[in-house]
Order: sequence, then C-alpha cells, then structure tokens
Amino acid sequence: MADQTQPWAERTVEVPPQSDAGIPPQRDPYRRGVASVCAHAPRTEPFPVVDHEPTGTGWPGQPAPRRPLSWHVAQLKRGGEWSAAGALFAFVCWGIWAISGGGDLVGPFLIFIVSLLVGAGLFALARLLGRLVLERQLGRVRRSARGAHLVTAVFLAGLGIAYLQQTQWIVDAWNWLTN
Repeated sequence: MADQTQPWAERTVEVPPQSDAGIPPQRDPYRRGVASVCAHAPRTEPFPVVDHEPTGTGWPGQPAPRRPLSWHVAQLKRGGEWSAAGALFAFVCWGIWAISGGGDLVGPFLIFIVSLLVGAGLFALARLLGRLVLERQLGRVRRSARGAHLVTAVFLAGLGIAYLQQTQWIVDAWNWLTN
C-alpha cells in the first residue's frame, strides 16, 4: 500500500545483501544520500534544555523586566559631567555676583540654593518627559541621562550669565570691550 501512495519509496529503500552467517552486513556510514538509521539503540539521554536568554526585545505586550537600583543609578550618572560643568559655572558666576554686592552672604546663598533646586527640578522634568515620549510613545530604551543633563547644564549656564549681568563692573567691562 505504501508503494501505491508513494511511488518514490521503491527507489530509496535499500535491501541489504543476504548473509549466510546471520551477521548483519557492515554499512558504510559515509554514503552520500543515505541516512544512517539506528533502530537497535534508542536514544537514552534526553535532549539538552537551553535556558531563555533575554535579548531586550521580549514578547509583544510583555512588561519589561525589572532592573536593579544600581542600573538606574548608573544610567543617571551618564552625562553628569554636563550638569557638573553647568553647576560649576553657575557657582563661579554666583560667587562673583555675591562678593561684588558686598554685605551679608546669607541671602545670596539662599538664592543660589533655590536656583540649584530649580535646576534639579528641571532635570527631573526632562527625565519624565523623556520617559513619556521616548520610552512609552516611541518604544525606545534610554541608556543614559545625557539629554536631561544637557538641558540642566544649559539652564545653569544661563543662570550664571544672569548673575554676571547683575554685576555692575562686569557689565561695564563688557560694554567697554564691545564699544
């Protein structure tokens, strides 16, 4: 019956030559076009089990894996040199402004602290907007905080320039150089 439904079966079946000693003939294991089939010894060892390695893409609709706190802290540190440079520039400009004003430094110090807190709030707002736009809307993974640090650095540099614009001798020197 198999010959009627599969006419090609006759051409691929090999019939071993008859042996008088009852010993099966030796087969050449490397014959082209012939699969080696071992019906005598069934497979005793199980197939190896391979663990799933996440590649970052995951299944559609599956929530992203939770990352440890150290990963988030490392992500926030990337790009921190921008914020540090902006804060240093703002501090130097604030120092020039505060010392040039004379008098007590408590008021100008509180102004500087509030200004740094506004910069930190701007950093948090930039991170929140990046999370909403880049991660949720566009489906991208943020690997650093460079954009938020850059926004904060621009704000702090502008703050430093504003401090210098309130210092009379800096304004006079700038006017003298430009005229």
